[in-house]
Amino acid sequence: MSTTLLAGCSQPFNQLQSEQAQVVEVRVDANMDVSQCQWKGDVRGSEGHWYTYLFFSNASLTEGAVNEIKNQTAALGGDTVLLLTPVDFETSVTLFGTAYRCKNKAEA
Repeated sequence: MSTTLLAGCSQPFNQLQSEQAQVVEVRVDANMDVSQCQWKGDVRGSEGHWYTYLFFSNASLTEGAVNEIKNQTAALGGDTVLLLTPVDFETSVTLFGTAYRCKNKAEA
C-alpha cells in the first residue's frame, strides 16, 4: 500500500491548466530578441516544500515549476517565457521569468 501512495506522489502538484498553457514556449537563451514581443509581466513557478523532496524527484519538482510558470504566462495572455537564472534549493525548485506575447494572434 505504501508503494501505491508513493507512486501517486510522482506527479507534480502544479499541472497545466489550459490548452493555451500547453503551447507556451519556455526559453532560456539570453540572446532572445524581444523587440517584436509585447511584455506581459513577470512570472514565478515553484514546486516543493522542505518535506516534499522525500517523495518527489527533482525532475518532477522541475516539471511542476515549469507548469506553474506556463499557467501564469497563459493567464497573462503570453506565449513565451524567457527564464531568468533558476533559484536552486535542495528541497524545491523555483523559476523566475518574464512573460511575452511574441506570436501574432493569427499564428497562435
